[in-house]
Amino acid sequence: MPRSPKSYDEILRKTVPDLDLSWRPTAEQERLAYEGYRAMDPAEQALFKRIHDALVAAGCDTSSVTVEIDHDRVILRGKVRDQESMNRVAQVVGGVSGVTSVTDQLVIGA
Repeated sequence: MPRSPKSYDEILRKTVPDLDLSWRPTAEQERLAYEGYRAMDPAEQALFKRIHDALVAAGCDTSSVTVEIDHDRVILRGKVRDQESMNRVAQVVGGVSGVTSVTDQLVIGA
């Protein structure tokens, strides 16, 4: 009785004739898929760029901030230095054209 394949690699070896010509997602792509990652459409990409440009222009440190966009709604996640930074980031994002709501899930931390 044949045994069931245990891993993605075993399945590939048995089903793909030439592995060198096959495409496999990166570890990061697999992680994002498990988390439910959804690619942004062109309008969301444009909104993301406007948000990024506004944050840079305002001098906000966003090195530890993630901006998630769902149509016209924005979720902010990550860490900021202090309460003032937290308020400033949310205020700047809320003032960007096209943003209808901001969910602030930022935390204060190093």
